[in-house]
Amino acid sequence: QVQLVEYGGGLVQAGESLRLSCAASGSIFSTNIMGWYRQAPGKQRELVATITNNGRTNAADSVKGRFTISRDNAKNTVYLQMNSLKLEDTAVYYCYLMMRGMGYWGKGTLVTVSS
Repeated sequence: QVQLVEYGGGLVQAGESLRLSCAASGSIFSTNIMGWYRQAPGKQRELVATITNNGRTNAADSVKGRFTISRDNAKNTVYLQMNSLKLEDTAVYYCYLMMRGMGYWGKGTLVTVSS
């Protein structure tokens, strides 16, 4: 059974930084994609960034230049460094893992950016 647990959400002011982490446990295959999605109130869940086990990254245009995704394969952990946070970054951030055609989600962590 695969479990994803997110850490690091909280309340910050606009312009500040926050780092999220997500640890995957269970039967994790070495070939996989990990990433982050977010869902703001009243909006659909959207991609933030993903990273393959080989380190190839993809990010939404809205976060490019501000957010950095990274991972530690030995720890099955993915990180999201969020800098220059904006009010519109307020959302529940969900960790995502895809392997062998199956997708897994964490329960989410709330990030609130205040003015």
